[in-house]
Amino acid sequence: MSQYQHIFEGLRANRIVPYIGPGAVSDARSALTGTAMPADSNSLILAMNDGKPMAPKLMYEFPRAAMNLELKRGRSFVEGFLTRTYANTKWTRARFHDWLAELAPHYVIDINRDSQLQDSYKNTPHLLIRGIARVAGTAYRFTVHQYDGSAYHEVTQEEADSDLPILFKPMGSPIPKPCFIASDADYVDYITELMGGFAIPSFLKEYRQGLQYLLMGMPLNRDSERMVMSDITWGAAEQRGWVLNSNPTDKEKRYCERIGLEIIPVEITGFLNEFQHPAQVESVAA
Repeated sequence: MSQYQHIFEGLRANRIVPYIGPGAVSDARSALTGTAMPADSNSLILAMNDGKPMAPKLMYEFPRAAMNLELKRGRSFVEGFLTRTYANTKWTRARFHDWLAELAPHYVIDINRDSQLQDSYKNTPHLLIRGIARVAGTAYRFTVHQYDGSAYHEVTQEEADSDLPILFKPMGSPIPKPCFIASDADYVDYITELMGGFAIPSFLKEYRQGLQYLLMGMPLNRDSERMVMSDITWGAAEQRGWVLNSNPTDKEKRYCERIGLEIIPVEITGFLNEFQHPAQVESVAA
């Protein structure tokens, strides 16, 4: 059995969980202007700052730049930018999300802040888990919404139907109500509670034990994203999974070796080209 076939069969059997980063929406474009959807750190900073670069130390990572502008213009400025970007702009559909919709995995992790993953499940009842930060009145750093096929309803982790497909968007999304993890202060609060066990529902802590992960379009050269990923995938199999990366840095290579991720030297497009449709896996296996 080839490595690709093994991974595809694991995805179809829900033994391997897609973990989606900004590369998954690299081909999404504004339906009005044709500009690319800002999703990676650099493009988000430029979009947030009217297309102008910020100081080099702020360009290093989006949370750092967002913190700078939050301090100057308020938290509502950053939240407003993300809401306008992902709720008020019409984007073309990413090829990856069409492929994923056909695969229809039971559990998906998506660190992007757009709603294309949720659109893939718009005709399917599911659970939506999103990260929250710097809120009072709760010890938890997540919200759970249950989708009944037409609308979302907020539920407690005890009320949630854990047999439904689970969409985990730790950095938030604009639907059903905008909420985002964005600035350094957000990440500090969220990661602290993630490490303490208060940012993941109890039913998901149980479900994730022994799973493997396929990181797609997911750079691992920044501490914030690595810390989130490491804690979300806690309890994984000893061989945690795979990451698609055609040009990993030495830092990424060392990190992946340390935590049990195997690097596959290909990007999302090349990976999808191996099997244009998930159903092809069955014919290959036969």
